[in-house]
Amino acid sequence: MALDQISWDHYRTFLAVLETGSLSAAARALGLTQPTAGRHIEALEQAFGAPLFLRTQQGLLPTEKALAMQAHAKTMAAMSSALARIASGDMEDVRGTVRISASEVIAAETLPPILARLQEAHPHLEIELSASDLIEDLLQQEADIAIRMVRPTQAALLSRRIGLISLGFHAHRSYLDRHGIPQSLEELTKHRLIGFDRQLAYIRDLLKTRPHLADVTFDFRADSNLVQLAAIRAGLGIGMCQHAIGVRDPNLVEVLPGTLDLALETFVVMHENLKTVPRFRATFDALVFGLGDWIRVDKGKDSDRSPN
Repeated sequence: MALDQISWDHYRTFLAVLETGSLSAAARALGLTQPTAGRHIEALEQAFGAPLFLRTQQGLLPTEKALAMQAHAKTMAAMSSALARIASGDMEDVRGTVRISASEVIAAETLPPILARLQEAHPHLEIELSASDLIEDLLQQEADIAIRMVRPTQAALLSRRIGLISLGFHAHRSYLDRHGIPQSLEELTKHRLIGFDRQLAYIRDLLKTRPHLADVTFDFRADSNLVQLAAIRAGLGIGMCQHAIGVRDPNLVEVLPGTLDLALETFVVMHENLKTVPRFRATFDALVFGLGDWIRVDKGKDSDRSPN
């Protein structure tokens, strides 16, 4: 089969095999039969004139050719998804699909009530929510709208600064009832601490300005901020939590107020070409309004205060 005869379905199967490591698993994920998935891979290998996977006891291992194709195939997948969202929509009414990218904690804790109100107002609007602490590329249309904790730099993006989401040390009341409330950083280090296993960008920035935290030993570690929050709520120990979350949960208590004094600058961002499309504009505006309310509840503090 010639390259110009290869359809998107073949590349979709290719990506599924890369992700799952087997034809059978890829076929199940895509709703295909295994022979069909095999024919897709064989057609790609014939068109590119090289094997894409090595058959091993551990499954299908990608060759250098396959790894070189992966990024381009992912771009095709993003474009295909974006085209499907455009086709689902209406250029006059708030109707169709919008894909939103947000961090795990924002996606799980902040957005559900905002999106519930949005879909009540626009019942024909469909939402795809990508919950990840990785930054999805709006220019490559991996998402339509993103909530970011870093200032956007690309000129083609429309962004609205929401303010600062502040964080502090928090613990569940049950933990503090059992172990007492630390009155100093020295006492804090004697408690069970919940923290990160991998340094994300904001953690590295935090340690640059607060080197005294670099020597802290965590008794419970997780890469996921959402898992860390669940651990705090379960009474495992003391960890970092948004003030806005603590304010809404009567069982969460801030420990050593002002000691951490970390705030994340927050933006709602979308590609400027989408601003005139009703469903994107309505979603963008709802996120700006809802996140603004979320920050303002943060203990009545000024959402634009600067961290030390």
